[in-house]
Amino acid sequence: MKNSIVDSINSLPPLSKTIIDVNKVYNDSEASIHDMAKAVEHDPMIIANLLKAANSPLYGFAKEISNPAQAVSLFGMSMTRSIVLSNSVRKLLSVDMQPYGITSEKFAEISEHQATLMMNWYKQIDKKKADKLYLATFLQETGKILIASDIIQEDETISFASEIELTNNIAQVEKMYVDVTSSEVTAKIFEHWNFDQEFIDMIKYADNPNEAPKEVREYSIALNIVKTIIPVNKPLSEVSINIGLKKAQDAGYNHELLEDAVDDILDELEQ
Repeated sequence: MKNSIVDSINSLPPLSKTIIDVNKVYNDSEASIHDMAKAVEHDPMIIANLLKAANSPLYGFAKEISNPAQAVSLFGMSMTRSIVLSNSVRKLLSVDMQPYGITSEKFAEISEHQATLMMNWYKQIDKKKADKLYLATFLQETGKILIASDIIQEDETISFASEIELTNNIAQVEKMYVDVTSSEVTAKIFEHWNFDQEFIDMIKYADNPNEAPKEVREYSIALNIVKTIIPVNKPLSEVSINIGLKKAQDAGYNHELLEDAVDDILDELEQ
């Protein structure tokens, strides 16, 4: 990993007290939804993001949600934590995604679509695993923010963006330019913030899942499949979907379940 990227990770600010409290509540087996709502109630930005998400058509709640406690109750502990962390993490980082050919808003949207696809797919396989994968999916592309920053500093934006636009293997382009993939950078970011080792490892190997330790390999494969179907450069294109479905089939999944989940998200986006 380039020293400049290592330095960027080491200089990241600490997580906010709200994020620490949310993680503490989530990891407490005796904590309740009420405890989670209390953890976020004093942070206006987090409440705004939760309500924005709750009223997004992607989640399909029947009526307008205007109360943060109601949003937390509807989302549940795992998804509330995922939404809170994903929005807060990005605000700690300077987001300029020009080297990847997208805006910061599009980057956030793609991450949300990846997480939605993962949940819709994996809840049909194993609900507990789906809950674990949801947050990892939401955050697995975080490393691209620091890679983009490094590319901009090295004045390689135009050449990098040209490579990214054409490729079906973003990790390969990242490796060529900065000697590391975004999954590896993301893992280092969350190691810096003292996240649990399972979470770090499932993301670390998401670009090379066959190298993952046995205990997280399934998670890394699933993350890789979802980012293949919804990559930042060609999200939900016919080519991306076909490559992702082939990976799922090769990995032993019932690819029809994944295909149905892809169709669902395509239908939601057309509405």
